[in-house]
Amino acid sequence: MVDFAFLEGKVNKMVFGDILRNLIEEKSITQKERGRQLNIAPSTIGNYVRNLREPDYQTLKQIASYFNVSIDYLLDYNYNELTPTNQKETELLKIFRALNDQQKDSYIAKGKHYLEQSLNEEK
Repeated sequence: MVDFAFLEGKVNKMVFGDILRNLIEEKSITQKERGRQLNIAPSTIGNYVRNLREPDYQTLKQIASYFNVSIDYLLDYNYNELTPTNQKETELLKIFRALNDQQKDSYIAKGKHYLEQSLNEEK
């Protein structure tokens, strides 16, 4: 059996700066350019990314609008977040959350393929 303890640190809730850094990297543009487009000083963007400062509500709305995401997403908050009901679901969710987007897509495709094979075997 594989020990997934190494994933523990990777699945904790992200803080605003980490989420903002990921969004900036996805857009493949510099923090300086992003700050110019948002009319926010590059040093301020840098402080957000390093989790040294957090934006006020107006700036948070502006950032959410710019990246086309919700404020809840920026704050890593989900009121209706599904809660795993057992240890196996918890382990599966930890693994999934530790993956990048490409890996998640592959994981989902493989899971669907596995389920499809299982259903076909039952027939």
